[in-house]
Formats: sequence, C-alpha cells, structure tokens
Amino acid sequence: MHGILNIAKPQGITSFNVVSIVRRLSGERRVGHAGTLDPAATGVLPVCLGQGTRVVEFLVDASKAYRAEIELGIATDTYDADGKIIQTGDYSGISREQIESALTAYRGLIEQTPPMYSAIKHQGKPLYKLARAGIEVERKSRLIEIYNLELIDWESPILTLEVVCSKGTYIRSLAHDLGQTLGCGANLKNLVRLRCGYFDIKDSVSLPQLEDAFQYGYWQNFVYPIDTVLSHWSAMVVNDATEQSIRNGCPLPLKGSTYLERYPLIPEAKEKCCRVYSLDGCFLGVLRLNSEKEQWQPEKIFSLLA
Repeated sequence: MHGILNIAKPQGITSFNVVSIVRRLSGERRVGHAGTLDPAATGVLPVCLGQGTRVVEFLVDASKAYRAEIELGIATDTYDADGKIIQTGDYSGISREQIESALTAYRGLIEQTPPMYSAIKHQGKPLYKLARAGIEVERKSRLIEIYNLELIDWESPILTLEVVCSKGTYIRSLAHDLGQTLGCGANLKNLVRLRCGYFDIKDSVSLPQLEDAFQYGYWQNFVYPIDTVLSHWSAMVVNDATEQSIRNGCPLPLKGSTYLERYPLIPEAKEKCCRVYSLDGCFLGVLRLNSEKEQWQPEKIFSLLA
C-alpha cells in the first residue's frame, strides 16, 4: 500500500487525527501527512502511505493555495477566531480601496513572524505550549513568498482573500498583520486550503467516502502513485545495468548519456532533482544533482513500484 491520498480535511479535527483514521482504515503503519492544517481549517491534506511517506518533504516544500475569510475589528492572541480577544478597533470607515492598498505590502518576498500559537519549537518546546502557559518568547521573522494575493470579496467586516504562497507561510499571521496595517485589528475567521502542490480540492476525497472505499474494496481508486508529486521534474529512463547501479547507490555522470535507454528530456544542470525510471516503467526514485562532482547522486531509491 504505497502512494498518496488527497483528503478533504473536515473542520474540528487535527491533521494528526486524519492520519490516525487513515492508519486504522488501511492497516498501514507508515502513514504521514504533508503540511499541517489547524483544527478549524478545512481542505486539501495530502496523506502519504507506505513508501509514499518518503516524499513528504517534497510535498511540504510545494506551493499552497488558500481561501481565507478575515474579520476586521477584532484581534486575538491566536490570530484566529478561537483565540482570546486582545484588541478591538473601528473598521466602519475602511473601504475596499484601502484594503487593496494595504495588500500591496504583502505580495512577493516578505518577512513574516510566526504566531505564538504554532508548532514551531523554542528550546525543544512547541510555542503553543508556552503560549498556553502564558509565556511569550521572541520569534525570529522568516522570509516567505506570496505569489498571488487577491481580494475576492468585501462585506464589512469580513474580507475574503485567495492566497498562493510558499511553504512556511502562516495565513493567521497574514490576517493579524493586515489588521495592524489597517489599524483596526483582524483575525482569521475561516480557512480553506484549495491546493497543496499537485493536489487540488476539487479532486479530494472526504473521510466518509474514504471509509466506504476501504470497506467495499475500491480504495485503490483514490491512491495516487508516489511520483505524481514529482511530475514537475524532468525524468530519465535507464537501461537494466544502470538501474542496478542506481539501486546500489552509484552516481551517474552529468555529461554523457551512455547509461540512458531513452531520454525524452535529459535534465539540465539548473535542476536540482530529477525522476528516474526502469525500462519496464517502474519508478526507481529521485536523483539529486551534485554540481561539484558533475553527477546525479541517488537520494531516494524505492523498492519495485510499477
């Protein structure tokens, strides 16, 4: 049982709860999610099974898209609707034009400070545990990228944004910071993840649907092959001798193609990783570029996967 499920996480449960449900339904011990969603948030949660757990890092690194409802006039300690109110402000005079103007500061590469109520660790302890104990520590801001940020609705005091962003982006922090820019405070009222890398909400499966699929034996219909999440990389097909070399951990030279059986596209040196397949179509794994040695180094090699 190897692959990835595109699950529509419901409201009110943690991402770890979803993993536990999938582990129970599937009987597969190796199960992990790619990209935590807060309990109140809904939407796309990729869950990896078996050898699929070895590509979690690539899913976590992928861009993500969200629809966020933000309530003006109230700021909370958690930056969302579940937190304790720490600020109120007058939003009555705020116009759509003011919001559009404020959003310009949050597009592109920006510095963002994570909220105290987050899983980031400080001296080995998650920040949210310190926050619950009434302890606040200084958090280092970090560089994130907002690829797209659009105001799609404004009905005072609720504005709705669609956000496409890099890994490490906290939409709660975006909501809070926007409220500070507007001078009235704000909190994240509702959040839906629309996309995580390859996986889109329109193709996601609900937990009741998944439970039926496992009960009646058609769960395979919902499992994506492991290499699905790597489809944006170039691929090479190698001959039998080279396949064995790769399985033994031997690197391939960057220049020359004597080890290739077919190469619809030889990966260029600017690409950091590529996919590699055997002659019979099995996904062998991921090769990473070693620029200094001018070779492709096997990084993740999988057991036979058709």
